[in-house]
Amino acid sequence: MKWEGTVDTARKPAERRNGVVVASCLTFVVAMVGMSYAAVPLYDMFCRVTGYNGTTQRVEQASDVILDRDIRVSFDANIGSGLRWEFKPVQRSVDIKIGETTQIMYRAKNLSKEPVTGQAIFNVTPMEAAVYFNKVQCFCFTETTLQPGEELDMPVVFFVDPAIVETVETRDIKTLTLSYTFYPHEKTKPVASAEPGLPVSSGNL
Repeated sequence: MKWEGTVDTARKPAERRNGVVVASCLTFVVAMVGMSYAAVPLYDMFCRVTGYNGTTQRVEQASDVILDRDIRVSFDANIGSGLRWEFKPVQRSVDIKIGETTQIMYRAKNLSKEPVTGQAIFNVTPMEAAVYFNKVQCFCFTETTLQPGEELDMPVVFFVDPAIVETVETRDIKTLTLSYTFYPHEKTKPVASAEPGLPVSSGNL
């Protein structure tokens, strides 16, 4: 009897250790899943704050400081796979004062025979200057839907932050390039509440 009691006593700490290991593993898995969902918005926030990967800044108002120094901004346009659009800047470049608010236009045309929704992503090169490129208005902030054959002029209102001349890495930059790429945007389809021909329950009304 004493021998059996000794075995039972020895089993309990082992079982507790196994339980702790299992609980730790489950906690790790849940944490990793949570981090995977948070990674994209956190990365996007990081890019917007730091200008990493050429991500520009979005601001609510124009600059109130304009320097007596010119900078050239060139414009680039690209189309992602699967989007039958024509997309280009109306003008290839502008020479502006640093801090001066400027509006330029991009033009898109739907070449397909059905309505198509696109979403533009963007970046600025050199990448170290992206944090100083401020957009007040841009078609890239929202989705764009074009009807068959429709052509649309889309504005971008921006300025280059005067602080660009204050850092060693950016103070000698003379030209920036603003680049957009339009991709097809798949709208989320609503989930059917019931199969065709079946009555809808009151809980779905």
